[in-house]
Amino acid sequence: MAKLFAIYQQPKDAAAFDKYYYNTHVPLAKTIPGLRSYEVTRGDVMGMAGKHATYLVAILEFDSLAAIGAAMASSEGQATAADLANFAGAGVDVMMGDTAAIYAAPCRAEHVRQSRARWPEVGLRCLALPC
Repeated sequence: MAKLFAIYQQPKDAAAFDKYYYNTHVPLAKTIPGLRSYEVTRGDVMGMAGKHATYLVAILEFDSLAAIGAAMASSEGQATAADLANFAGAGVDVMMGDTAAIYAAPCRAEHVRQSRARWPEVGLRCLALPC
C-alpha cells in the first residue's frame, strides 16, 4: 500500500476551515479514482510538548505510489488539488510514500509471507512487533 499525507497548518478561522473541508473538500477528494481509504485526525494534533502547529492530518490510502500518481493526474485529482487554494491559506504539506504494517501482535506465518513478498531484501524476518 501507499499513502498520501496532507498536513494542514492552523487556519485563522478553524470553524470556516472545518465547514469547507468537510462539506466541500472531502466529498471532492472521495471521487479520486483508486482511493482505498481516507482518514483524518480529530481534535488537536499533539506533539511531544503539547499542541502542535499542525491543525489536521489527512491520510489517503492507495494501492501503490503509481496509483497515487495516476489518481492525482486524473481530472478528479487535479480538481481536488486545485481546491486547496480555496481553504488551506495557512499552508498544507502534501507527501506520499509506500507503507508497511508493523503489527504489535505476536508473529504469525502470514506476516512473514507478506513481509518477504513486499520486501525481499528483508529476508525471512517479520516486520511485526514483537517478533
